[in-house]
Amino acid sequence: MTSSSSNYYFVIVGHADQVVYEIELGGTTGQIAPTTDNRHLNQFIAHAALDLVDEAMWRNSTTYLKQVDKFNEWIVSAYVTAGGLRFLFLYEHLPRTGEDGLKNFLTEIYETYVKLLLNPFYIPDKPIRSGAFDKKIQTIARKWIL
Repeated sequence: MTSSSSNYYFVIVGHADQVVYEIELGGTTGQIAPTTDNRHLNQFIAHAALDLVDEAMWRNSTTYLKQVDKFNEWIVSAYVTAGGLRFLFLYEHLPRTGEDGLKNFLTEIYETYVKLLLNPFYIPDKPIRSGAFDKKIQTIARKWIL
């Protein structure tokens, strides 16, 4: 298991609060982190933060909501798309590129998601099960947060 300072959890939450995509990132390679006992805790923290994300999106006119919640050592930052999807990012310490790097990471993932929406075989709000999408997320993570 990698050190706690380099473990991250990213989830895309759909319109009906269902998980559309999730990935645990860690280490210095940008690879999917090994499954840990924290997986259920990460899901719980992310879903508990959804109400705060909904409140914050009505108070702010920006898509990047920064830190919206904190649970023990885990911090939750959020990005809300124009279509209402919520991108949640859980971390214990800011990524190496800081707050701007996190914003760029989420923005670039949104651009990748929009490209996925252009695929006529993808149904919006359905779980994303694409190896190419996983690789793209890992590449973006290496660029901005790991």
